[in-house]
Amino acid sequence: MSVPYTPDDDRPDAEVVPIRRDPSPEAEHDPSPSSGRDATPADTSLEVELDAEPETDPEPVDDGIGYMLDDEPEVYPIIPEHLRSLSGIRGALSRHGRIVGHRTAFHGVRAPGYAVQMTFWAVVGARRVTGRQVAWWWVAETGSLRSAAVVNGDAREWMRLHKEAREVRLTRGIVLAAEAVALVIVIVLLTAVAPWWAQALAAMVGVPLLALAGKPEGTPIFRPATTVPRYRVINADVVLNAYFDAGLCNPDKGKRVQFESTMRHDGAGSLVKVILPSGTGFDDVVRALPKLASALDVSRTQVYLTKDKNSERRHALYVLDRDPLAIPAGSTPLLDGKRRSIWHPAPIGLDHRGNQATLLLLWLAILIGAQPRKGKTFTGRLLALYAALDPTVRLSVVDGKNSPDWNAFRKIAYHFIHGIMPGRDGDPVAQFIAALTEIKQHIIDVNDFLATLGDECPEGKLTEELCRKYPDKLFAWMLVVEEFQVYFELTDQKANATIADLLSFILAQGPSVGVIPVDLSQKPSGIGAGDIQRLFNRYRDNHTARIGLKCGNRDVSIAVLGNDAYNEGADASTLPVEAKGIGYVYGVTDEIPLVRFYFADGKDAARIIDAAYLLRKRAGTIAGFAASEDTATAARDVLADVLAVFGPDAGLQWAALAERLAARFAERWAGATAEAVSAECRDLGVPSVDVKAAGVVRKGCRRADVQAATRT
Repeated sequence: MSVPYTPDDDRPDAEVVPIRRDPSPEAEHDPSPSSGRDATPADTSLEVELDAEPETDPEPVDDGIGYMLDDEPEVYPIIPEHLRSLSGIRGALSRHGRIVGHRTAFHGVRAPGYAVQMTFWAVVGARRVTGRQVAWWWVAETGSLRSAAVVNGDAREWMRLHKEAREVRLTRGIVLAAEAVALVIVIVLLTAVAPWWAQALAAMVGVPLLALAGKPEGTPIFRPATTVPRYRVINADVVLNAYFDAGLCNPDKGKRVQFESTMRHDGAGSLVKVILPSGTGFDDVVRALPKLASALDVSRTQVYLTKDKNSERRHALYVLDRDPLAIPAGSTPLLDGKRRSIWHPAPIGLDHRGNQATLLLLWLAILIGAQPRKGKTFTGRLLALYAALDPTVRLSVVDGKNSPDWNAFRKIAYHFIHGIMPGRDGDPVAQFIAALTEIKQHIIDVNDFLATLGDECPEGKLTEELCRKYPDKLFAWMLVVEEFQVYFELTDQKANATIADLLSFILAQGPSVGVIPVDLSQKPSGIGAGDIQRLFNRYRDNHTARIGLKCGNRDVSIAVLGNDAYNEGADASTLPVEAKGIGYVYGVTDEIPLVRFYFADGKDAARIIDAAYLLRKRAGTIAGFAASEDTATAARDVLADVLAVFGPDAGLQWAALAERLAARFAERWAGATAEAVSAECRDLGVPSVDVKAAGVVRKGCRRADVQAATRT
């Protein structure tokens, strides 16, 4: 029997070396005053002997790096991850194709200038080559020796050098004559006998060679069409010095940084596994991250740390060649309008390595937080657009800030609720409570139905096959709530409590049956007081996936991403002020990638929704709000109603236009606000312009613009 572990030895099969102190004869027979009985050798010995005494010397203990376990070793990919799919290969070919095409066009435009320069330097080169040949024939290198002989008055030496020079000139003259004859023959053959393509080939070879010999050193004829990326060369010495400068090690005191793996470059950056000195942990590295980035001479967003799950001292250091924030992700691939599946990951952007970042929306509750105008709404809308292209997904869109950003979803949304104040579409708070109640009942019904399937659903989980078999009962449902905090700050405390209770139920039980809450907020903390504040914090903190774009301070970043993300180095408040559509994604993978989200503006969203509408119309899944809106379209012609109330005025402010519409067409425009009328008119192509009335200038529209919009 052996003891399998000591603090100094991590090997699973290591034995403890016995520590023995031989007792003295006196101690062997002295009675112990504390025990009141004779002490035995075992009582006074420090020996721990569980096995027979080893016959060989014990092996040295571990030096601190650790022994390899009998687990499967970590293997590096044979084929890079971005080249394992057709989309990745197409992306790589597209990138290289764009570069090659740009260079071809760049140099093609400048080709005439290149030809003139090359011809000029070729003439200079021919002169230089001729001069060098003449100098070689004349043995010019011996001129200084003959001059020295004249100065020294050494006639014999001068005669010897002169004689040797004459002999060498004779030999070299014969060689030059042969070269001249050969050159003349080649020129005559090229001009008189050779076809045009041979002449062109000779010019293509000869002229560049002569130009190369004639142009000054450091004066290129061809200017580069692209810049050469600058990146920091990272090696072991650089890393060691950086950790020392950041205060994470001190070799003079025995606190040394070691490496668990060799450094490798994966095309986007350098990766190495680091072992910190004893007594230094991962939290220390996170706190020293700005200093570490400075010591590595890169930006903070180029340094990524991944903690080892089995050790506080071990982590992976990844240093990117380029700042990922400087490279936009581009437009969303959803613009192709093709059908998507909610059961497959949604493309959301590019991660810090330049690879496509994806997110499987099912089974998640997603929280998105950021400062205003940093891409929060665009990011949430990107997820909703992916769900829209799957006609089996039911969409409920609740816009707490009552903006036009989500208006395109009116065509396909099962619920479309905007604002908190009653308007022509009814009371949005009551509609929100009714929608949440319906979603809650759907969750209960799905769980009850799955329980009746028996062997058909042995694990009681929603599957893609079951959704196809029972489409009326089983389907995914996405609930998007923009600025969800406003529904916790209503003046009606009873409504606050009701909404909080329903949202908590949906967040807790919805994801397991295909309900996908997507909540957006620019104020993720400090909401309400007492019980409402407790309910809000509980709801916010229970989201499984979190996306944090640029936040105002560290506390807001922690409220969005969570304290664990902050402890691992993800702080959205450190992102640059100009960063838009860039944020950390936490709770989806082991690491916390910094994602540059794909871009889809209002026109792109409308284009994608048009494609989604056609898909849903073919599938017969347009229902709820979208179906009602389609049937009521003919009853209200917005532009016709606006023209009807214009009267003799050339322009009307939005507030005055809303009043006239409500007074003239009460059945269609009762409760209409200036913002609502403005949004509907702008959606139809009527621009919002400055209109002066009673000496006051406010936004409104002009009759000519409305008439122009009716003709388009």
